[in-house]
Parts: sequence; C-alpha cells; structure tokens
Amino acid sequence: MRVKVILENTETGDRDYITSKNKQKNPERLELRKYSPKLRKYVTYRETK
Repeated sequence: MRVKVILENTETGDRDYITSKNKQKNPERLELRKYSPKLRKYVTYRETK
C-alpha cells in the first residue's frame, strides 16, 4: 500500500519533489534532506498533507 507524497521545502515552501512511501510501516510524516535548486544547497524537505 504505497501512496504518493509531495515534499515541501521547510525554508522557502517550494514543492519540488514527489516520492512514495508505505503508509502501514511509516505512518508519521516523511522528512528528508534533498537538494534545493532555488537555494543551491541541501535543505530539509517535509511531507505535506
């Protein structure tokens, strides 16, 4: 049971990435460090609702 999630930049609010996760094994929100093309550095991206 994988669902698509949108990742939002915590600093600028941009939504640059889409990924999927298993909702049964990871019910909490996903948080990853990804590259931000706007800021040109790695920042934290958090799953949106």
